[in-house]
Amino acid sequence: MNSLDLRKLGKLGFGGAGIGNLYRAIPDGEALATILAAWESGIRYFDTAPHYGLGLSEQRLGAVLRDKPREEFIISTKVGRLLEPNPTGGQDSEGFDVPATMRRVWDFSEKGIRRSIEDSLERLGLNQVDIAYLHDPDVHDLQDGISQGLPALEKLRSEGLVRAIGVGTNSAEAAQECVEAADLDLLMLAGRYTLLEQPDVPLLERCAERSTGVVSVGAYNSGLLARPDVPEDAHYNYDQAPTEVLERARALAAVCRDFGVELPTAALQFPLRHPAVVNVTAGATSPEQVSINAARMEATVPEELWEALEGVGR
Repeated sequence: MNSLDLRKLGKLGFGGAGIGNLYRAIPDGEALATILAAWESGIRYFDTAPHYGLGLSEQRLGAVLRDKPREEFIISTKVGRLLEPNPTGGQDSEGFDVPATMRRVWDFSEKGIRRSIEDSLERLGLNQVDIAYLHDPDVHDLQDGISQGLPALEKLRSEGLVRAIGVGTNSAEAAQECVEAADLDLLMLAGRYTLLEQPDVPLLERCAERSTGVVSVGAYNSGLLARPDVPEDAHYNYDQAPTEVLERARALAAVCRDFGVELPTAALQFPLRHPAVVNVTAGATSPEQVSINAARMEATVPEELWEALEGVGR
């Protein structure tokens, strides 16, 4: 059974993809200062993965967190992609601005998942991770993830090697299958329950029924909702936003302005309105971004705005 009190995640978590050099390289000093800013803002939940910068995100998080009182923070990482030496070198081809000294190898077996956790602990410099998520099973092989990966995680939790288990995915449909197939403590759902889009699936209601807490990530929909005014070059689902999506986002922004609230503030707070959602985790690549996110999460949003936003742009 889960030995983790999900309330300790807090409302806002820190996502570690950015400090793994997602899309652009940031210096070590800036990355470490960003993690420290998250700590100083009161954030105590930190999420990372081997995938993020071929281990760089884990290394940078560990460099800061290993000096903090271990009982004061919660850290999650992910399994499913092992890192192996890459003799061909070059630069990473999966969105991270890092040298490709390692390569990702999919492995949902119990042996692979155990090794993944051990490797992550070495990079982090910690003796335990609190939460292990099966990472993107829908991208590799969903049925393999369900038949092999999830039982392996349940076994690790029963042995006390991790305190809680879950799945991290961009797919609401894959998430639904995983929630039904295993006793998950958490579901990390990326970009599929946001101010912009709430798919017509009973996923969150089922999570509430099964006491599976939802960690919402991608609340800004790849940056589309990250600014008060939506620019022409805004991204959605990691690509240029289509015209109709831009128009929907601008309609939301206009309603927010009428109530004196910035669009990204409403976007960040929105997922927590569902009782199944226990945390919203957002990435950052500078101390300033951390401070802005923390302030947005604490800003007052009138109930009338939420009522006015229902159905806007959909």
